[in-house]
Amino acid sequence: MQISVVWTINARTASIDKAVANLAELKEEGFRRVWTTQMPNEPDALTMLTVAGREVPEIEFGTSVLPMQVQHPMLLAQRALTTQAVIGPRLNLGIGLSHQVVTEGMWGVSYKRPVARTSEFLDGLLPLLNGEKVSAAGDLLTTRGALTMQDIPAPPVYLAALGPKMLGVAGSRTAGTVTWMTGPKTLRDHIVPTLRAAAVGAGRAESDVRTVATLPVSVTDDVDGARESAAAQFAMYDSLPSYKAMLDREGFTGPVDTAIVGDEATVADRIRELSDYGVDEYVGILFDRDPEVRARTRALLRSLDG
Repeated sequence: MQISVVWTINARTASIDKAVANLAELKEEGFRRVWTTQMPNEPDALTMLTVAGREVPEIEFGTSVLPMQVQHPMLLAQRALTTQAVIGPRLNLGIGLSHQVVTEGMWGVSYKRPVARTSEFLDGLLPLLNGEKVSAAGDLLTTRGALTMQDIPAPPVYLAALGPKMLGVAGSRTAGTVTWMTGPKTLRDHIVPTLRAAAVGAGRAESDVRTVATLPVSVTDDVDGARESAAAQFAMYDSLPSYKAMLDREGFTGPVDTAIVGDEATVADRIRELSDYGVDEYVGILFDRDPEVRARTRALLRSLDG
């Protein structure tokens, strides 16, 4: 199982110098890939990773995830292929629907028919990424035309998917799924088998799709303190229906229970469990504020990367 980390961008300053320095440290420590999140009120992740990727070679990137509702498929294809042209074939394009409270409350875009919207978005995006002309007229989205960037490799597309219908779309049409707030039993019994079954049903191999699981992690002797910090930082996810459904399915009392916390042996066992359950890549969110704890956590994660 591959081990990656979330590469964080300072949301207040959007300092590209600090972002590049942090990325260079992660690369020097031995991480092969980083994933960067996209919040609705923070710097544009794709722009930041394009600039940083030009400065720091070799390390790969993933976006987890770019929201579909605020951009047309042709615009996202343009942006993704431009990134590939700048940094080389190092981008993994994670996309997904945002949440109803954001989509309708902040953007004024309807959240109705999410599966249909996703399918129609992919109808436009995937051919364009592959240098093909597209003519896809849908009920919610229409994409017609082609891009001139013909010789740029298409990035693998991952779809944030938790429910069976969205996992069906991910398994049949994309490189896999990226999850968040989803515990090990749910990954084992729901996410991985549903994704793989959808791939097989579409005439693909199980190995054609990957499950990328993102969970908070802290290697520390102060377990109670770490859990208290996690509870405060991730409390909002208990109020979002899609994540709440995953927490309930797992039997968790709240988002804090998703955090992988403990000494090296404890954390290593829990991460290896994810591999046993079919997860292809684990992405750690380092949430502890203590630099020594963060360094200790990164050291363990590097030792597990295989």
